[in-house]
Amino acid sequence: MNEHEYEPTPGLPAHLPEGEAILWQGAPDWMTFARRAMRARVVSAYFALLMVWGVASGVSDGAAFSAVAISTARLAGLAIIAVGLLALFAWLVARTTLYTITSRRVVMRFGIALPVTLQIPYVRIDTAALHAWPNGAGDIALTLAAGERAAYLVLWPHARPWTLARAQPSLRCVPDAADVARVLGRALAASASQPARAVATPVSGDSGERAPMPAAA
Repeated sequence: MNEHEYEPTPGLPAHLPEGEAILWQGAPDWMTFARRAMRARVVSAYFALLMVWGVASGVSDGAAFSAVAISTARLAGLAIIAVGLLALFAWLVARTTLYTITSRRVVMRFGIALPVTLQIPYVRIDTAALHAWPNGAGDIALTLAAGERAAYLVLWPHARPWTLARAQPSLRCVPDAADVARVLGRALAASASQPARAVATPVSGDSGERAPMPAAA
């Protein structure tokens, strides 16, 4: 039995009210999630440095080749396990997560062991920002209106990193993030009874920048 079979509409806790429509649905790309959210590449680089340091240290100390090889193999095994666990977690997150943008709200269903559904009406969103990477995937972070709060630990990893004091729910590592941002931007503008405005395209590059989108009034 699928853990989400109880959903009357995939990703939503109930049927859509009359007049509300689904504009977009999607999930994180698990490989991008592993690299960006779980920092799998950083962990891999850390273990690689440890192995290089171990080999250099062993050679300088005059250790036997077999001892150096065994030590390096152990570190390589630990690296494979660590990166494998991060990749597995990323895959599970992608499998159990479904983001939904409707004409009235953003809905985030996530949770590997205990599913959680977070519904954010547009009137409770102050601003939204896009952070994209060269492969087209990206994060869309939502800044909640004044007085609205969300617990970072409940949201993680579906929150903008390091925004502990005022957590920002985020659509993490979604493919074609610029297109998703445009959908959300038009929905936010429509909910505020404003003319739709173009969403700024993300800045290419590894670091990326957050491009603002229209805010709901």
